[in-house]
Amino acid sequence: MFEQREGEVALAGDPASEANDARLAFIGHIRSPWKRREDCPKNMDAARERGGGATVLVEVPYRAGLAGLGGFSHVVVLSWFAQAPRNLIVQKPRHATEAKGVFALRSPARPNPVGLHVARIVSLDVEAGTIELDAIDALDGTPVIDLKPYFASVDAFPDATRPTKEA
Repeated sequence: MFEQREGEVALAGDPASEANDARLAFIGHIRSPWKRREDCPKNMDAARERGGGATVLVEVPYRAGLAGLGGFSHVVVLSWFAQAPRNLIVQKPRHATEAKGVFALRSPARPNPVGLHVARIVSLDVEAGTIELDAIDALDGTPVIDLKPYFASVDAFPDATRPTKEA
């Protein structure tokens, strides 16, 4: 269970209980070494440092969608953090000195708990529906909602910036 930390603000209601909540098709799931939330790396850099790799298992009806992905070095995996709370709008991460709005964070706790993971493709088996990845920062069993090829030419911004001090 998630405990609200000092400085955090919760929404009045839970977005998961809204009548117009999105209806997503889980196309597969992630197999990772991370079984418990406390053990899961907080980002892809930490996941790569800890090693272990991961696998995306794509369900049979969606495997044909993997055709053509084999020529790419990296894939964007969009996942659904099913165990994350959806009602926190301001959070105070353990490593931060100040609370921040959820849209300034990559925390899994958010109104729509979509995970974004850019990973190197180690191997791909379209027939078996498996994509072996160099790393992942998601719990074992996390549902996958989409896969997209990573294009360095349009997805990377060398001049991108972020705040230099923790705020």
